[in-house]
Order: sequence, then structure tokens, then C-alpha cells
Amino acid sequence: MSQLPPEVYSLIDAALSEDETFNDPTTGLLIPQDIIGVGMLRAKAAGVLAGQDVAGSVFRRVDPDLLFEPLQSDGDALSPGSDIARVEGSAASILRAERIALNFMQRMSGIASDTNRYVQAIDGCRARIVDTRKTAPGHRYLDKYSVRMGGGHNHRLNLADGILIKDNHIEALASREMVLKDVVELALKKASHTIKVEVEVESITGVREALDAGAHIIMLDNMPVPMMQEAMDIIGDRAVVEASGGINMASVRAVAETGVHLISIGGLTHSTQALDISLDLEFPGN
Repeated sequence: MSQLPPEVYSLIDAALSEDETFNDPTTGLLIPQDIIGVGMLRAKAAGVLAGQDVAGSVFRRVDPDLLFEPLQSDGDALSPGSDIARVEGSAASILRAERIALNFMQRMSGIASDTNRYVQAIDGCRARIVDTRKTAPGHRYLDKYSVRMGGGHNHRLNLADGILIKDNHIEALASREMVLKDVVELALKKASHTIKVEVEVESITGVREALDAGAHIIMLDNMPVPMMQEAMDIIGDRAVVEASGGINMASVRAVAETGVHLISIGGLTHSTQALDISLDLEFPGN
């Protein structure tokens, strides 16, 4: 299994602490530690899997002697009844770890599944489905990993990943009598040559200003599809174009067909529905 970033292990430890995993009177009083069982993680709904390494790490954090065997790979399609993984060892340890392992895997698989639905919806178009920074606190790495497992792509991991000039940045500089074009030019002047400059626009006038200023990426924010098409006719391939704001499954295909390069969807990570996954504890030979 792959090594996870330190912040993920810290997140796992925080989840185990929150759940009082090692202070469970139900398991502690009723289940002897020497009862050996097998936990089968199974899908109860169709979707895309993500979170094998995290779930395995949860089980081993609770009991290093537990044997975790993935039976599917992250990114695989699941159907109801699919066996996802097998964990063998102390039944008491499996029971203590079960909820936290499932919480991670269900959330991650839900994100991967939702992302994949959007990816399939724009099949044949050049646009990529990308995420945003609207992630659960502490889950940024896992949420964005899950988007990739669903066939999507990542926008900025964090604020340090690039320059994204939004309406509030422009408003903050309006007191200095700067307009959108001035702000973009200032960013290009001050930025390292390795950093891309993106600007959010809400009108065709803003599109023209951003293009004239030399922005690398132009975000079309909350534009209706006909206006997006007009913007694309102006921009062509002189800048990368991102469509954002209010895009859903009903509208994403029409947005992609305008020719934009990127479609960012905050809902992939901020309001995803967990994929239904269960753990069935079995006792072979009984």
C-alpha cells in the first residue's frame, strides 16, 4: 500500500480520537480480543472506488496485526455487492476501526463517483472537469485525490498554487483607482515566471479587458451558456478558459460544448453524497 502524506495520518488519528476508538465499552466488555474474524468491505450501490489506502491505514492504526487486503483498486467501477477489501484479525479491533474506515472510504468514493458522472456527461468534448478549494477542512488532499480517481482533474491545491484574481481582489484595489485590466497587469508584472495568472470575469467587457491584459486563464463566472459562447468566440485559444458557477448535471454538457477548457464544480467536494459501503463481519468455519 502507498505511503500517505503526514497530514492524512494526523487526520486519521484525529478521527480515531474523536470516536474514542480505544475507549469502547461495548466492544471492550463483550468481545474478547482473541476472537478472530474477517471483515468484508462491500459496495451497496454502484459507483467508483476511492480510499483503499486510507481505510487500510485506519485498521492498522487501531491494530498493527490486522491484515488488510484490497480486492479492488481505487478508480475501479463498483456495482452493488462488489467485494472491495478484506480485513482479518481480532474481531474486537475490526469493530473498533469499522466506522472510521468506512467514513473515509464512503466520502472518498462518493466524490469519485460524482466526479465520474460529470466526466461521462461531457465525453467527446475537450473540457476537463476540475474541483475547487471548497473541501472539508482537513480533507483537502483526500478530496482532491478522490476527484482524480473519478477521472477529474485538480484546480489549485491551495492559495500558493497560483494567482487567481477574483471580484473581491478587484474591489479591494478599486480604492487605488485600479480596474480589472490594471490588476491583471500588476499581477503579471510581480509574479514569478513559473506562476500562472487567472482572473474571474462576469461580463463580455471583462473578457476583453482580461484578454487585452494578457491573463493566462480567464474564468467565466456564472455566465449563461450563450454568453459563454460569445466569450469563447472572442478568446479562441489565446487563453485557457474556465467555466465556473452554478454548473450542474443538467447544464454541464451545454457548457462543455461551448469549447471551454475547464469546468470547475464546487459541489464535487462540498456537497457530495457518500457512497453506500458496508462491512460484514464473518467467522469462517463457524
